[in-house]
Amino acid sequence: MRRYLPLFLITALVATAMLALRPAAARPAADASAITTATQVTVVMKEFRFILSTRSVRTGAVTFRLVNRGHLAHDFKIAGKKSALVAPGKRGLLRVVFRRPGTYPYVCTVPGHAQAGMKGVLKVKR
Repeated sequence: MRRYLPLFLITALVATAMLALRPAAARPAADASAITTATQVTVVMKEFRFILSTRSVRTGAVTFRLVNRGHLAHDFKIAGKKSALVAPGKRGLLRVVFRRPGTYPYVCTVPGHAQAGMKGVLKVKR
């Protein structure tokens, strides 16, 4: 004789499995105080310069929101991290964690762009 699971138990098992398989970003945080928000810096890219929404940030996570308002593709490199190439009229993101205060140079790595002026220095404070 076969035994079957009650419908409510099957439903509970399926619901539990679906919750466990959700992407991590969709799951609620266990402790809201453990969530850290990254500082956001908008970086407008043009020929041949960067315009940053701020020239200094605090240590920790920084999300650079890249906006290419130029006519050529550009990228953004800082603290050993480099964004993907951002096409004209497009946007990109680069997330960097600054663990120590200091000055961090940034550049566009497209050949000739840094020499033409696409460079600068971001100050990171405690």
